[in-house]
Amino acid sequence: MNLLKKILAVAVVAMALVPAKAQEYVPSPENLQSRQEFENDRFGIFLHWGIYSMYAQGEWYLQNYPIDKREYAKAADAFYPHRFDAREWVSAIKASGAKYICFTSRHHDGFSMWDTEQSDYNIVDATPFGRDVLKELADECERQDIKLHLYYSHIDWGRDDYPMGRTANKVIGRDRSKENWPQYYDFMNRQLTELLTRYGNIRAIWFDGHWDRDQDTIPFDWQLDEQYAMIHSLKPSCLIGNNHHITPHRGEDIQIFERDIPGENKAGLSGQDISRLPLETCQTMNGMWGYKLIDQNYKSTETLIRYLVSTAGKGANLLLNVGPQANGQLPATAVERMKEMGQWLAVNGETVYGTVAGDIEAQPWGVTTRKGDRLFVHIFDLADTQLVLPLQCKVKQATMRADGSKVKFTQDKNGVKLVFDKAPEGIDCIVELVTR
Repeated sequence: MNLLKKILAVAVVAMALVPAKAQEYVPSPENLQSRQEFENDRFGIFLHWGIYSMYAQGEWYLQNYPIDKREYAKAADAFYPHRFDAREWVSAIKASGAKYICFTSRHHDGFSMWDTEQSDYNIVDATPFGRDVLKELADECERQDIKLHLYYSHIDWGRDDYPMGRTANKVIGRDRSKENWPQYYDFMNRQLTELLTRYGNIRAIWFDGHWDRDQDTIPFDWQLDEQYAMIHSLKPSCLIGNNHHITPHRGEDIQIFERDIPGENKAGLSGQDISRLPLETCQTMNGMWGYKLIDQNYKSTETLIRYLVSTAGKGANLLLNVGPQANGQLPATAVERMKEMGQWLAVNGETVYGTVAGDIEAQPWGVTTRKGDRLFVHIFDLADTQLVLPLQCKVKQATMRADGSKVKFTQDKNGVKLVFDKAPEGIDCIVELVTR
């Protein structure tokens, strides 16, 4: 029995020991430490990359058009990302000021971006490229001290054994007579075991696809309790998040909000209550997640920085997406945006990294973040030379972060009034208050 089979056997036993109705989840000390490190990081980069990049139509191309899954899969035979360089990727991401990467190991189209033994439909066996890009990425993250998270889809538009939900309704060539949840569930858990035991220190598994069965008359049992228990058994420090758009399930370690800062629901996917778990907002740099040729509508550096700061103002992380091209390069505009964000964070990162939500909820003028006895007031838009902050804490000192100059202020029962020589300007005018 080889090592992987032994590990799989242990995982199966661990799953068998989990009762149908799992007891309340108690995170391990290692897991709690990972949560704290995750919260301190505040900024990560999402990478949506797969054979869908060949079509340059986004990651949902197989589902969005009436395509035969067998014809779609032929893209693998031409997938040769000769410009992929893990060192260049990680270096560019590190230069952005991001502290972690979340990489799409397997998206909804079912193509695996690592050397999996569970299917030949993967980047090593099905492409002429033949390299395990995940292994190269994991090794480089270790060298450059960037944490690695792995996205993993719970659904599969290409495998016949996945019991099709509300998506994949335009996919041609599926044989529904072969749907087999126990077989598919076993396949997923074997893949997850590979990911957690072969690729170093994976800090988080980022699930997606639970929403595929949200219109079922009878609720679908994803068997999350058993799967989560297996993951925590294999790697107690591993964080689990699920982009299901509902209240966190037991066993989850972070709460995810898609395209919205926690507490907002502009995109219609984040109406759930905010839990006490570490929080993360995932957002696109342009419009799509996967590379789309015509989508060059990148958000400005100012918008991205303010979004990052606003997310931190809610005590949450920002996971900002980049869709690599089919040739293995990160889009030049994305790299430029990351560089500019990194330059800003090199100067102002102390007001973002390791902070908690500020004392004041988001306002039309900006947000606040806190670190110990220091409250950072991030002013985005203020036409006046005065700003009243409804604070109950005592303020001892107020200074401009840009140059250390003193800011005049008064304090009474209504709060603190900051008085400026001129109206604040720039992407983010930061005032540091020392409080007690």
